[in-house]
Amino acid sequence: MKAESNREAAAAAPAKEVGEMSWMTDFKAAKALAEKEKKDLLISFSGSDWCGWCIKLDQEVMEQPEFLEWAKKNVVLLKLDFPQNIPQSEALKRQNETLAQYYGVQGFPTVILAKPDGQVIARTGYQRGGAAAYVKHLDELLKQK
Repeated sequence: MKAESNREAAAAAPAKEVGEMSWMTDFKAAKALAEKEKKDLLISFSGSDWCGWCIKLDQEVMEQPEFLEWAKKNVVLLKLDFPQNIPQSEALKRQNETLAQYYGVQGFPTVILAKPDGQVIARTGYQRGGAAAYVKHLDELLKQK
């Protein structure tokens, strides 16, 4: 029984693919890819199945073609999810909780732009205006590095 629930949790852990972009869920792998591709990280701390603002951010911005095109050119996407009803492996839960503490996450959604080594460039959250406005906002934040 326990082995089966572990398999189910492991199956829930892979990155969610949206178009040609995929959200990674493994911090170390995302950092390695960011280093390799010489891109920054966009880390989204989310409560994907219970947080209304997180759901709005995903639907209005992060799942939109304009954002995904921008992301493909500029960042490695990392989603650190804190769901209430979606199973996750214990290792994934521990990683996400550790990173939320490390980055001082106080609420959801929290979006952090970071250098490939994980050093914070800027932090933000939900912003009204859709994908175009959000991309412009992210570009402004990236100028801070």
